[in-house]
Amino acid sequence: MAWPTPEAKYDVVALGEAMVEFNQTQAGQALYLQGFGGDTSNALIAASRAGARTAYLSRIGEDWSGQRLQELWRSEGINTSGVSVADDAPTGLYFVTHGPQGHEFGYQRKGSAASRMSPQWLDSRPGSLIERARILHVSGISMAISESACETVFAAMQRARAGGVRVSLDTNLRLKLWPLERARQTLARAAALCNYFLPSLEDALPLAGLTGDARPHDLADWAHALGAPLVVVKLGADGCLLSLRGQSAAERVLVPGHRVAVVDATGAGDCFCGNFLARLAAGDPAAVAARWANAAAALAVQGFGAVAPLPPAQAVTRFLAGARSL
Repeated sequence: MAWPTPEAKYDVVALGEAMVEFNQTQAGQALYLQGFGGDTSNALIAASRAGARTAYLSRIGEDWSGQRLQELWRSEGINTSGVSVADDAPTGLYFVTHGPQGHEFGYQRKGSAASRMSPQWLDSRPGSLIERARILHVSGISMAISESACETVFAAMQRARAGGVRVSLDTNLRLKLWPLERARQTLARAAALCNYFLPSLEDALPLAGLTGDARPHDLADWAHALGAPLVVVKLGADGCLLSLRGQSAAERVLVPGHRVAVVDATGAGDCFCGNFLARLAAGDPAAVAARWANAAAALAVQGFGAVAPLPPAQAVTRFLAGARSL
């Protein structure tokens, strides 16, 4: 399928909130490793390490955290001309703790600079970054942090569609940020505006109002009914289900995952999204891009933090070569 924007300068442009991360290194202990997070930022870094040309649209505070994030993006080769610095609002923080039920998040982001994004702010960003991209990537978290941020996400999606730019949406449901019914309504509206809909199994079940007995195929049907053309249901170690609207269940592709020793699953879904989009932009068919993304996520969960373990392309290539030899 030909890209509608063949002269695009960027493969992936993302919009959202980035934060500084403090990740518990041992369950029950008050020892934390400082890193970085924010779902769209994680995905963009993953895409950049996979070889994509990237740019970010966000707001950060004029503080230590914001400075470190700018240094990080520049070191990853991400264009930051769309990032503005606010002198009246902070950069958000979050903490990750670990226990028998997995990892949990605690946020300090109320009133953050990114939560004050607005459509007017988006219009003030230089360079028409969205219109110069192949893919715009957004998430449910960015819609949940404030009403103005939600309006900004929709404005960005509309701009992308008007300019022939494809839109990617990761649901990333966080019920600490908004009630389920509002999330359902908002994400249903957003799904109809995207080209690539990338929910996790854990997100899709409550959003679709289905029980844990539902099959991934049922979730694909739900997502297509919302208007999403290409759906990828992320299944963790089980891989992902790839579904194109109009196909029968028998024609859908279950792309297998990888069983690895999990150290920290923080950001694994973001890693998948960034790598999947990078490979699509490079010309891979969706099933091939999903296979690559599964491998990248399997590598990422073997390290601490959302950003540090995101693998470079060479590591994914080696991993896949080993997987083929098993």
